[in-house]
Amino acid sequence: MQVTRLLAVRHGETAWNADGRIQGHLDIPLNEQGLWQAGRAGAALADESIGAIYASDLQRAWQTAQAIAQAQPQPPIVQADVRLRERAFGEFEGRSFAQIETELPEDARRWRQRDPEFTPPGGGESLIQFRERVVPAAAELAARHPGQLVLLVAHGGVMDLLYRAATAQELQAPRSWQLGNATVNRLLWTPQGFSLVGWNDDAHLQQGTVLDESTS
Repeated sequence: MQVTRLLAVRHGETAWNADGRIQGHLDIPLNEQGLWQAGRAGAALADESIGAIYASDLQRAWQTAQAIAQAQPQPPIVQADVRLRERAFGEFEGRSFAQIETELPEDARRWRQRDPEFTPPGGGESLIQFRERVVPAAAELAARHPGQLVLLVAHGGVMDLLYRAATAQELQAPRSWQLGNATVNRLLWTPQGFSLVGWNDDAHLQQGTVLDESTS
């Protein structure tokens, strides 16, 4: 049985990351720091033989994936997959954390407590719905490339779900792991599931500040 090796990279920083605003499905580009981070991630992975690249179609992930692809000796085509999008946050999107606490206190409480069935008002996804979208999609993409190295470029929430899948963490378990912008996470996939190799490698970003924020 051949194992698929996975690189999972969160997008670089955006202005909304820096401001603490929820992005969800809103399409916010990388800021100057994020573009630098994406370039550094590309340089860090330039010697890796990446066989395929899949990215969320939201431009903050797409820009990051393109920067990594262009650093490869033979750049793979980046393939968009909407299933790798961030969690949909409905009316939370565009608001800051402080605004949500003030304007929607009961929703904020359920969100903070990681209620798996809580659905943000206005078309958001519950954690259960989000996991049912992301984890099978990542497994399907990995299964296409046995024996190869595959890059997935997505969002903090997606990285969180992959970590939980690889370490058998429940959805409601408090997060004790980092989800930095443009950090490199390494996993393995077999038909039995995901396993963890390394997490939140940010050695290539030591010249800049890396935000750890999981809802972008």
